[in-house]
Amino acid sequence: MEIINIKEKDNFLDEYIMLCNEEWGSKKTKEELKKYIEDKKKKIHSNDKVITVLALINNKKMLGFISLFKYDGEKRKDLTPWYATMYVKEEYRKRGYSKLLNNAILKEAKTLGYKKVYLKTTLNNYYEKFNAQYFDSLEKKEKIYYIEID
Repeated sequence: MEIINIKEKDNFLDEYIMLCNEEWGSKKTKEELKKYIEDKKKKIHSNDKVITVLALINNKKMLGFISLFKYDGEKRKDLTPWYATMYVKEEYRKRGYSKLLNNAILKEAKTLGYKKVYLKTTLNNYYEKFNAQYFDSLEKKEKIYYIEID
């Protein structure tokens, strides 16, 4: 099992984009999804928003992923970077993989010189297990947390 940066690995990047769309996006036709994936890959490669995308890989299969964004949404662009898109495929949940991904993205953020990361969520009592501290509230019951990096 390994954690790799998939930002430049299109085979995993396509799957990352499709899973993000399934989890947080809208339903698309096959043609719309194809265009969406191509557009998203261009945006990711442009370095405008996405700093890094880490994936947990086992036997050449992606089990989950996590990202670091410069910003996450239009609100609070003054805060950076954003810990985002933590996702573990359903069949691999409850095995501690989110903790592995959490630790990997915090290590990556530290390597890049960041002292804290921000995240937004509607989940209650989830990110606190990763030492996330409440920071602020947004619309739609979203809360902003930060995690100090030591």
